[in-house]
Amino acid sequence: MSQSIVEKEAGPPAQSATPDETPQGEKRTHQYKDFEHDEPKTSYAQVDMSRIELKADDLYDKEKVDLETIVIEDVFTLLQCNDQGLTTEEAQRRLEIFGPNKLEQEEQNPILQFLSFMWNPLSWVMEAAALVAIALSNGEGRAPDWQDFVGITTLLLINSSIGFYEERGAGNAVKALMDSLAPKAKVRRDGSWVEIESSILVPGDMIAFKIGDIVPADCRLTEAINVSIDQAALTGESLPVSKKEADQCFSGSTCKQGEAEGVVISTGVNTFFGRAASLVGQEDDTTGHLQKILAQIGSFCLIAIGIFVIAEIFVLYAGFRWSYRSGLDNILVLLIGGIPIAMPTVLSVTLAVGAQQLASYKAIVTRITAIEELAGVTILCSDKTGTLTTNKLTIDRSTIKTYAAFSPDDVILLAAYASRTENQDAIDASVVGALGDTGRARAGITLLDFKPFNPVDKRTEITYREEASGKLKRVTKGMTGIIIDLCTRNKTEEIENRLESDVEEFASRGLRALAVAYEELEGDDFEAEGNGFELIGLLAIFDPPREDTKQTIDDALAFGVKVKMVTGDQLAIAKETGRRLGLGDHMYPAKVLKDGPPPGSKFNSLDEMIMDADGFAGVFPEHKFEIVKRLQGLGHLCAMTGDGANDAPALSRANVGIAVEGATDAARGAADIVLTEPGLSTIVHAIRGSRVIFQRMRNYAIYACAVTIRIVVCFAILVFSYKFQFPPFMVLIIALLNDGTIMTLSVDRVLPSSTPDSWDLAEIFAWAVAYGLYLTLSTIVLVVVILETDFFQRKFHVHLNSPPGQIDHNDKQLHTIVYLQVAIISQALIFVTRSHGFFFMERPSYALMGAFCLAQLVSSIIAGFANWGFTNIQKISGSWIGIVWVWVKISPGWTYDNIIWFVPLDLIKFAMKATVIKYLRNRHLMAQAAATRASETGIPITRTQSRAASIHESLYSNRTSFIRRAVRKVGFGQKVRVKAEELQRFSSIQARQTGQTLARHPSRTTA
Repeated sequence: MSQSIVEKEAGPPAQSATPDETPQGEKRTHQYKDFEHDEPKTSYAQVDMSRIELKADDLYDKEKVDLETIVIEDVFTLLQCNDQGLTTEEAQRRLEIFGPNKLEQEEQNPILQFLSFMWNPLSWVMEAAALVAIALSNGEGRAPDWQDFVGITTLLLINSSIGFYEERGAGNAVKALMDSLAPKAKVRRDGSWVEIESSILVPGDMIAFKIGDIVPADCRLTEAINVSIDQAALTGESLPVSKKEADQCFSGSTCKQGEAEGVVISTGVNTFFGRAASLVGQEDDTTGHLQKILAQIGSFCLIAIGIFVIAEIFVLYAGFRWSYRSGLDNILVLLIGGIPIAMPTVLSVTLAVGAQQLASYKAIVTRITAIEELAGVTILCSDKTGTLTTNKLTIDRSTIKTYAAFSPDDVILLAAYASRTENQDAIDASVVGALGDTGRARAGITLLDFKPFNPVDKRTEITYREEASGKLKRVTKGMTGIIIDLCTRNKTEEIENRLESDVEEFASRGLRALAVAYEELEGDDFEAEGNGFELIGLLAIFDPPREDTKQTIDDALAFGVKVKMVTGDQLAIAKETGRRLGLGDHMYPAKVLKDGPPPGSKFNSLDEMIMDADGFAGVFPEHKFEIVKRLQGLGHLCAMTGDGANDAPALSRANVGIAVEGATDAARGAADIVLTEPGLSTIVHAIRGSRVIFQRMRNYAIYACAVTIRIVVCFAILVFSYKFQFPPFMVLIIALLNDGTIMTLSVDRVLPSSTPDSWDLAEIFAWAVAYGLYLTLSTIVLVVVILETDFFQRKFHVHLNSPPGQIDHNDKQLHTIVYLQVAIISQALIFVTRSHGFFFMERPSYALMGAFCLAQLVSSIIAGFANWGFTNIQKISGSWIGIVWVWVKISPGWTYDNIIWFVPLDLIKFAMKATVIKYLRNRHLMAQAAATRASETGIPITRTQSRAASIHESLYSNRTSFIRRAVRKVGFGQKVRVKAEELQRFSSIQARQTGQTLARHPSRTTA
């Protein structure tokens, strides 16, 4: 490569070598519209500064005073300070006004947090049953029902312990926020520079920082010497940002170059952290998605139980004139057997096991209920920098422009010569990295002089001796306008027009242009002037997409998940990235979120615009938060991916927040799922895995609701018909065995759906009613045959304690027979609910099969050997056990040969699919179509939730609302963790709040 460059000769000097010559008339001025950041325009306070003590409404009206952009003199006036800093006394006074430069939060009370898991209607019913067993059951010469009380209490404690263990694993995130500020700060106090704890900084302090330091608070710079600030993790910008006097520095950003002094304008809760924490925590009182589902399932079960409990009260006491205690025992049967008290535990275990399975795909789940919500996600909002892209600048080889007899490879090599090989900035690293072999950046040359980049010259320059030829040469690279002004050789109007067009093309695509020029020197004096720089090439720098991002987006679309880009970077960059990923380029600037669709737009509302958009650019954290919130308001379950502190509020607000590999502590703390592998491909595995887990939970929900119907209807009919008094303790045993078996659903073999999952509760309840009534019929027919006929006695020579023809309706052995039949067929129901076709066509997991067989064995052993006088059961013969098994099935294996009552369950399933389920799904599709038509006309149709339903759902958010009511001073929740280098302010509102507070507590009287 170097040899080919040696042979090239610089072009002849341009005829107009001096700038004063203007051939053929006046030469037009070229404007190279390179990609630049918008410069804030300096403004002035539109108030009389001599009368600083105006009303806060006037003083901090942004149209009059914007502390982000007003001249620095006005900042000093508004904050009542000067460049000599504050006195110790004044700083102490302000510390009392504004508080420390950190976030405060009280620890959650672990006892209250544990008790919160017993704070929902399902638990209340079981707690009421426990009280009935221990307190209300006294009387009539009988002792309290200790067995039922201990069993119910044990079940409640097991559920609460599992939930408490899962919840306490999260850790105290806001404590991490408190510790996240830079620990030390250099500040001017009493006229001298001292080092203090950053936590005691106050607005008005003068601070200083240099390369490698963390900016300890939000400030406006009063002095800046070659300052470059890295705020990529805060704003999404790929490059460090140059700062000059009067510019604003974000707290927590890192100084990469130079040194500076500034005046503090906001601290602590008024900075980025306070705003981030409030955004992260302000939605904590809302009920989670899974809690809403549990509330509705709980409502179904409670209504079913309530109807039959009320019916029993009237029939048993008013009709049968039963004694107080006998009636309570029957009501306890319905309460204990009907409430799916283990549902939160079973679902928690299912989710916890699912979280372990997702961990094998490098996805760490920090909030297990997010798995259920991920299965139903319809829109994935993704940050760009570091998420869709690598957050590493790269030379785009396909777009390199050349203007002389140099190839693109030659241009890259010469540009690499003009780059640092150590202590590189992002641009130098991208140029040298484009060589492939970084050693080539100094191979074959002897470095004689190097001028690094600085904000004044805005270019780098190297003078070197080429070892092959011995010639001295010079290369410079930098901003297009600067480089072309240096060029004097071959600088024609055509070249300048081409360059201007190429730079505009790059800018329109969001690519940063880097011009490269070259000259040769005569003699051996490396400081001598050369024969004139010649423009040889234009490099395009961009943040490239990750290798797997496009495939990930395609896979997400195949799963029915729409992807939207939400980035803090420029609109042009967002569009270019969208095009490269096949995401689309319907991107809009963040200002539309405030202004709405522009006049004449095809969109009738902002919501329509958000739904149509492929993404948004130039957004701040508030914007990301608002986008997610609006999408949720439109009925979508929304996931958000990100890696920076600026993503934390939206990650927290989203149904599922996903922090990508390499994310900051702020993003990881706010996220529900943390990826430990680069790129987004893990999300596809997580989505598929979450849908598998969802199917397991859905199968259990159908099963639990069916068992509720089966218990309450069955035993209510038996007591109405035969005054059948089934012992409550045996219902508790049935519940424990059922729940122990169903726990293994967490590892069951199921197939995921190809579309986002949703809880269609109407379908679930329809399945439950059909299965529950059928199982009820199986038990009632068995009891009727035993009591009303001598079929079993005659055919199988079995008997009960009561003589044939005079069988006691509450024979202890009859209780045992009913217990065994209910236990066996109830557990077998899960094989029907888990399958889509015939139950034997979808093999269950070995764990589920083993647990089922074990539960069947335990149930049979209890029936054959238990003589528990306290619970009114007596062991039955092996013949009776065989009869019950035949009544359900012939063998306990999973092939289920010659089943009497089990086989028709599949037939019921198919009949339901062809009738009721088909009707419900058609109705759902019609409702969706109606909603779509309504949105097109701009008149959205929404269903208003009743106040009663809203209150009921809120009772299930036991880990938020209840704790907040019990401990009122809890802060912003436990989600955000932020390192010191990740601080940033949100907007000028912090500075305005600072000045507003000072205005209310002036340090001097009005002039």
